[in-house]
Amino acid sequence: MNCTLQQIADRIKQAKSVLLLTHMRPDGDAIGSMLALSCALDFLKIPHQVCVESDIPSNLTFLEWIEKVQKTQKGEFDLLVSLDCSDEQRFGQLSEVFFLAKRKKIDTVNVDHHVSNKQFAKYNYVRECSANCMHVAELIAYMGAPLDKKTAEYLLVGLLTDSGNFSHDDVKEETLALAAKLVKAGADIRYYNYMLFKRQSKARAALYARTMSAMRYYHDDRFAAIVVTKKNMDECGADAGMTEGFVDFPLNVDTVEIAASILEVKKGQYKISLRSKNYADVNRLAGVYGGGGHVRAAGCMLFGDLEEVLDKLSYTVSQYLE
Repeated sequence: MNCTLQQIADRIKQAKSVLLLTHMRPDGDAIGSMLALSCALDFLKIPHQVCVESDIPSNLTFLEWIEKVQKTQKGEFDLLVSLDCSDEQRFGQLSEVFFLAKRKKIDTVNVDHHVSNKQFAKYNYVRECSANCMHVAELIAYMGAPLDKKTAEYLLVGLLTDSGNFSHDDVKEETLALAAKLVKAGADIRYYNYMLFKRQSKARAALYARTMSAMRYYHDDRFAAIVVTKKNMDECGADAGMTEGFVDFPLNVDTVEIAASILEVKKGQYKISLRSKNYADVNRLAGVYGGGGHVRAAGCMLFGDLEEVLDKLSYTVSQYLE
Protein backbone atom coordinates (compact mmCIF):
# COMPACT_ATOMS: atom_id res chain seq x y z
CA MET A 1 0.00 0.00 0.00
CA ASN A 2 1.03 3.62 -0.47
CA CYS A 3 1.77 5.46 2.73
CA THR A 4 3.45 8.56 4.10
CA LEU A 5 6.97 8.88 5.43
CA GLN A 6 5.46 9.61 8.84
CA GLN A 7 3.72 6.21 8.77
CA ILE A 8 6.95 4.51 7.73
CA ALA A 9 8.85 6.30 10.51
CA ASP A 10 6.27 5.10 13.04
CA ARG A 11 6.62 1.51 11.79
CA ILE A 12 10.42 1.64 11.93
CA LYS A 13 10.37 2.90 15.51
CA GLN A 14 8.23 -0.11 16.48
CA ALA A 15 10.76 -2.58 15.04
CA LYS A 16 12.94 -4.79 17.23
CA SER A 17 15.46 -5.43 14.46
CA VAL A 18 15.74 -3.98 10.95
CA LEU A 19 17.38 -5.17 7.73
CA LEU A 20 18.36 -2.42 5.26
CA LEU A 21 18.75 -3.44 1.61
CA THR A 22 19.54 -1.62 -1.61
CA HIS A 23 20.19 -2.54 -5.23
CA MET A 24 23.18 -4.52 -6.46
CA ARG A 25 26.12 -2.52 -7.86
CA PRO A 26 25.20 0.34 -5.52
CA ASP A 27 25.86 3.99 -6.28
CA GLY A 28 26.34 6.93 -3.94
CA ASP A 29 22.61 7.45 -3.40
CA ALA A 30 22.08 3.81 -2.46
CA ILE A 31 25.00 3.71 0.00
CA GLY A 32 24.29 7.20 1.32
CA SER A 33 20.62 6.33 1.93
CA MET A 34 21.49 3.18 3.87
CA LEU A 35 24.28 4.66 6.00
CA ALA A 36 22.27 7.78 6.83
CA LEU A 37 19.30 5.68 7.98
CA SER A 38 21.73 3.45 9.87
CA CYS A 39 22.87 6.51 11.85
CA ALA A 40 19.26 7.21 12.81
CA LEU A 41 18.73 3.59 13.88
CA ASP A 42 21.90 3.77 15.97
CA PHE A 43 20.54 6.90 17.70
CA LEU A 44 17.25 5.12 18.43
CA LYS A 45 19.17 2.02 19.58
CA ILE A 46 17.36 -0.23 17.10
CA PRO A 47 19.53 -3.21 16.12
CA HIS A 48 19.98 -3.47 12.36
CA GLN A 49 21.98 -4.85 9.45
CA VAL A 50 23.06 -3.02 6.29
CA CYS A 51 23.38 -5.32 3.28
CA VAL A 52 24.07 -5.17 -0.44
CA GLU A 53 24.95 -8.06 -2.72
CA SER A 54 27.89 -6.41 -4.48
CA ASP A 55 31.31 -5.11 -3.51
CA ILE A 56 31.43 -1.43 -2.57
CA PRO A 57 32.49 0.56 -5.67
CA SER A 58 36.05 1.82 -5.32
CA ASN A 59 34.93 5.45 -5.59
CA LEU A 60 32.94 5.07 -2.34
CA THR A 61 35.38 3.09 -0.20
CA PHE A 62 36.66 6.32 1.36
CA LEU A 63 33.42 6.74 3.32
CA GLU A 64 33.68 6.39 7.08
CA TRP A 65 31.98 3.31 8.54
CA ILE A 66 31.63 1.76 5.08
CA GLU A 67 32.47 -1.54 6.77
CA LYS A 68 28.92 -1.51 8.15
CA VAL A 69 27.78 -2.65 4.71
CA GLN A 70 27.87 -6.44 4.46
CA LYS A 71 27.23 -8.82 1.56
CA THR A 72 25.18 -11.37 3.50
CA GLN A 73 22.31 -11.11 5.94
CA LYS A 74 22.73 -12.84 9.29
CA GLY A 75 20.31 -13.38 12.13
CA GLU A 76 16.68 -12.42 12.53
CA PHE A 77 14.83 -9.20 11.74
CA ASP A 78 11.20 -8.13 11.99
CA LEU A 79 11.27 -5.33 9.41
CA LEU A 80 12.94 -5.11 6.00
CA VAL A 81 13.53 -1.65 4.54
CA SER A 82 14.44 -1.25 0.87
CA LEU A 83 16.11 2.01 -0.14
CA ASP A 84 16.73 3.37 -3.66
CA CYS A 85 15.63 0.12 -5.34
CA SER A 86 12.97 0.02 -8.06
CA ASP A 87 12.08 -3.68 -7.86
CA GLU A 88 12.90 -6.74 -5.77
CA GLN A 89 14.96 -8.43 -8.48
CA ARG A 90 17.52 -5.63 -8.25
CA PHE A 91 18.57 -6.92 -4.84
CA GLY A 92 20.44 -9.61 -6.77
CA GLN A 93 21.09 -12.70 -4.65
CA LEU A 94 19.60 -10.90 -1.65
CA SER A 95 16.22 -10.96 -3.41
CA GLU A 96 15.79 -14.40 -1.84
CA VAL A 97 16.00 -12.76 1.57
CA PHE A 98 13.24 -10.36 0.52
CA PHE A 99 10.96 -13.12 -0.84
CA LEU A 100 11.52 -15.23 2.28
CA ALA A 101 10.56 -12.26 4.45
CA LYS A 102 7.31 -11.87 2.52
CA ARG A 103 6.55 -15.59 2.89
CA LYS A 104 7.12 -15.27 6.63
CA LYS A 105 4.75 -12.26 6.74
CA ILE A 106 7.57 -9.97 7.87
CA ASP A 107 6.71 -6.35 7.10
CA THR A 108 8.55 -4.78 4.17
CA VAL A 109 9.10 -1.10 3.38
CA ASN A 110 10.04 0.47 0.05
CA VAL A 111 11.37 4.06 -0.04
CA ASP A 112 12.45 5.09 -3.53
CA HIS A 113 12.56 7.89 -6.11
CA HIS A 114 12.60 6.00 -9.42
CA VAL A 115 9.69 6.51 -11.80
CA SER A 116 10.01 2.81 -12.74
CA ASN A 117 9.42 1.61 -9.15
CA LYS A 118 7.00 -1.35 -8.95
CA GLN A 119 5.74 -0.63 -5.42
CA PHE A 120 6.69 -4.14 -4.37
CA ALA A 121 6.61 -3.86 -0.56
CA LYS A 122 3.82 -3.85 1.99
CA TYR A 123 4.50 -0.17 2.75
CA ASN A 124 5.56 2.00 -0.18
CA TYR A 125 6.67 5.60 -0.43
CA VAL A 126 7.74 6.42 -3.99
CA ARG A 127 8.13 9.95 -5.28
CA GLU A 128 10.38 11.01 -8.13
CA CYS A 129 13.00 13.58 -7.14
CA SER A 130 16.72 14.26 -7.51
CA ALA A 131 17.90 11.60 -5.04
CA ASN A 132 16.46 9.06 -2.66
CA CYS A 133 18.51 10.66 0.12
CA MET A 134 15.96 13.48 0.01
CA HIS A 135 13.30 11.02 1.21
CA VAL A 136 15.66 9.55 3.79
CA ALA A 137 16.41 12.99 5.23
CA GLU A 138 12.69 13.57 5.73
CA LEU A 139 12.20 10.06 7.12
CA ILE A 140 14.97 10.58 9.68
CA ALA A 141 13.32 13.82 10.84
CA TYR A 142 9.99 12.00 11.32
CA MET A 143 11.83 9.33 13.32
CA GLY A 144 13.03 12.01 15.73
CA ALA A 145 16.71 11.34 15.07
CA PRO A 146 19.14 14.27 14.79
CA LEU A 147 20.70 15.55 11.59
CA ASP A 148 24.25 15.33 12.90
CA LYS A 149 27.42 15.85 10.86
CA LYS A 150 27.89 12.18 9.93
CA THR A 151 24.27 11.72 8.84
CA ALA A 152 24.48 14.93 6.81
CA GLU A 153 27.63 13.69 5.08
CA TYR A 154 25.99 10.45 3.95
CA LEU A 155 22.93 12.32 2.73
CA LEU A 156 25.14 14.75 0.81
CA VAL A 157 26.94 11.87 -0.93
CA GLY A 158 23.59 10.63 -2.24
CA LEU A 159 22.42 14.09 -3.18
CA LEU A 160 25.59 14.95 -5.09
CA THR A 161 25.87 11.68 -6.99
CA ASP A 162 22.26 11.27 -8.11
CA SER A 163 21.79 14.92 -9.02
CA GLY A 164 24.93 14.84 -11.16
CA ASN A 165 26.48 17.43 -8.86
CA PHE A 166 23.27 19.50 -9.16
CA SER A 167 23.33 19.40 -12.99
CA HIS A 168 20.29 17.21 -13.80
CA ASP A 169 16.98 18.71 -14.84
CA ASP A 170 15.19 17.25 -11.81
CA VAL A 171 17.19 19.53 -9.50
CA LYS A 172 14.59 21.80 -7.90
CA GLU A 173 14.39 24.26 -5.05
CA GLU A 174 13.91 21.40 -2.58
CA THR A 175 17.16 19.78 -3.76
CA LEU A 176 19.18 22.90 -3.11
CA ALA A 177 17.35 23.63 0.14
CA LEU A 178 18.36 20.21 1.48
CA ALA A 179 21.95 20.75 0.32
CA ALA A 180 22.06 24.01 2.29
CA LYS A 181 20.66 22.24 5.35
CA LEU A 182 23.30 19.48 5.10
CA VAL A 183 26.11 22.00 4.78
CA LYS A 184 24.76 23.85 7.82
CA ALA A 185 24.84 20.53 9.71
CA GLY A 186 28.56 20.20 8.97
CA ALA A 187 28.85 18.32 5.67
CA ASP A 188 31.85 19.62 3.68
CA ILE A 189 30.51 20.06 0.15
CA ARG A 190 33.96 20.95 -1.26
CA TYR A 191 35.51 17.76 0.13
CA TYR A 192 32.77 15.44 -1.13
CA ASN A 193 32.65 17.18 -4.51
CA TYR A 194 36.37 16.50 -4.88
CA MET A 195 36.23 12.91 -3.62
CA LEU A 196 33.24 11.96 -5.79
CA PHE A 197 33.89 13.87 -9.02
CA LYS A 198 37.45 15.13 -9.28
CA ARG A 199 39.82 12.78 -7.46
CA GLN A 200 41.19 10.04 -9.65
CA SER A 201 44.05 7.60 -9.75
CA LYS A 202 46.46 7.20 -12.65
CA ALA A 203 44.61 3.97 -13.46
CA ARG A 204 41.28 5.80 -13.84
CA ALA A 205 42.91 8.52 -15.92
CA ALA A 206 44.39 5.90 -18.25
CA LEU A 207 41.09 4.06 -18.59
CA TYR A 208 39.22 7.32 -19.19
CA ALA A 209 41.57 8.34 -21.99
CA ARG A 210 41.43 4.92 -23.64
CA THR A 211 37.63 4.72 -23.39
CA MET A 212 36.85 8.21 -24.69
CA SER A 213 39.30 7.93 -27.59
CA ALA A 214 37.20 5.03 -28.93
CA MET A 215 33.80 6.74 -28.61
CA ARG A 216 31.28 5.73 -31.29
CA TYR A 217 28.63 7.92 -32.88
CA TYR A 218 25.33 6.88 -34.49
CA HIS A 219 22.23 8.47 -36.01
CA ASP A 220 23.77 11.71 -37.27
CA ASP A 221 25.82 12.01 -34.07
CA ARG A 222 22.71 12.18 -31.88
CA PHE A 223 23.66 8.95 -30.09
CA ALA A 224 27.13 8.38 -28.66
CA ALA A 225 28.35 5.20 -26.96
CA ILE A 226 31.46 4.34 -25.00
CA VAL A 227 32.56 0.79 -24.22
CA VAL A 228 34.49 -0.20 -21.11
CA THR A 229 35.89 -3.69 -21.54
CA LYS A 230 37.39 -5.95 -18.90
CA LYS A 231 40.54 -6.12 -21.03
CA ASN A 232 40.99 -2.36 -20.89
CA MET A 233 40.25 -2.25 -17.16
CA ASP A 234 42.79 -4.98 -16.49
CA GLU A 235 45.47 -3.37 -18.66
CA CYS A 236 44.94 0.01 -16.96
CA GLY A 237 44.77 -1.51 -13.47
CA ALA A 238 41.28 -0.09 -13.03
CA ASP A 239 37.95 -1.46 -11.83
CA ALA A 240 34.26 -0.85 -12.54
CA GLY A 241 33.90 1.58 -9.63
CA MET A 242 36.30 3.93 -11.40
CA THR A 243 33.90 4.35 -14.32
CA GLU A 244 31.43 6.44 -12.31
CA GLY A 245 30.68 9.56 -14.35
CA PHE A 246 32.14 8.25 -17.62
CA VAL A 247 28.75 8.43 -19.35
CA ASP A 248 28.54 12.18 -18.80
CA PHE A 249 31.39 12.93 -21.21
CA PRO A 250 29.69 11.76 -24.43
CA LEU A 251 26.47 13.48 -23.37
CA ASN A 252 28.35 16.78 -23.32
CA VAL A 253 29.08 16.57 -27.05
CA ASP A 254 26.83 19.27 -28.50
CA THR A 255 25.10 17.06 -31.11
CA VAL A 256 24.36 14.18 -28.71
CA GLU A 257 20.88 13.65 -27.26
CA ILE A 258 21.40 10.12 -25.85
CA ALA A 259 24.64 8.74 -24.42
CA ALA A 260 25.38 5.20 -23.34
CA SER A 261 28.16 3.64 -21.30
CA ILE A 262 28.51 -0.07 -22.03
CA LEU A 263 30.41 -1.77 -19.22
CA GLU A 264 31.50 -5.39 -19.58
CA VAL A 265 30.47 -7.24 -16.41
CA LYS A 266 31.62 -10.62 -17.67
CA LYS A 267 31.87 -12.32 -21.04
CA GLY A 268 28.58 -11.81 -22.85
CA GLN A 269 27.03 -9.52 -20.17
CA TYR A 270 27.03 -5.71 -20.31
CA LYS A 271 25.74 -3.08 -17.88
CA ILE A 272 24.21 -0.22 -19.86
CA SER A 273 24.05 3.27 -18.36
CA LEU A 274 21.90 5.71 -20.33
CA ARG A 275 21.63 9.49 -20.21
CA SER A 276 19.63 11.99 -22.27
CA LYS A 277 19.96 15.73 -22.66
CA ASN A 278 16.69 17.39 -23.68
CA TYR A 279 13.75 15.24 -24.69
CA ALA A 280 14.47 11.48 -24.94
CA ASP A 281 12.95 9.27 -22.23
CA VAL A 282 15.71 6.79 -21.38
CA ASN A 283 13.60 5.24 -18.62
CA ARG A 284 11.26 3.91 -21.31
CA LEU A 285 14.23 2.96 -23.46
CA ALA A 286 15.80 0.93 -20.63
CA GLY A 287 12.40 -0.61 -19.94
CA VAL A 288 12.55 -2.36 -23.32
CA TYR A 289 15.27 -4.52 -21.79
CA GLY A 290 13.79 -4.89 -18.31
CA GLY A 291 15.64 -1.94 -16.81
CA GLY A 292 14.53 1.51 -15.74
CA GLY A 293 15.35 4.55 -13.67
CA HIS A 294 14.55 8.15 -14.53
CA VAL A 295 13.55 10.04 -17.66
CA ARG A 296 17.07 11.46 -18.09
CA ALA A 297 19.09 8.69 -16.42
CA ALA A 298 18.43 4.96 -16.52
CA GLY A 299 20.08 1.60 -16.96
CA CYS A 300 19.64 -2.01 -17.99
CA MET A 301 21.53 -5.21 -18.77
CA LEU A 302 22.17 -6.58 -22.25
CA PHE A 303 23.60 -9.97 -23.18
CA GLY A 304 25.48 -11.29 -26.18
CA ASP A 305 28.43 -10.39 -28.34
CA LEU A 306 29.55 -6.76 -27.99
CA GLU A 307 28.80 -5.81 -31.59
CA GLU A 308 25.37 -7.44 -31.34
CA VAL A 309 24.71 -5.47 -28.14
CA LEU A 310 25.74 -2.24 -29.86
CA ASP A 311 23.54 -2.96 -32.88
CA LYS A 312 20.56 -3.84 -30.70
CA LEU A 313 20.98 -0.78 -28.51
CA SER A 314 21.52 1.55 -31.48
CA TYR A 315 18.31 0.33 -33.13
CA THR A 316 16.30 0.80 -29.93
CA VAL A 317 17.79 4.25 -29.36
CA SER A 318 16.69 5.26 -32.86
CA GLN A 319 13.06 4.80 -31.76
CA TYR A 320 13.53 7.46 -29.08
CA LEU A 321 15.26 10.04 -31.25
CA GLU A 322 12.21 10.75 -33.40
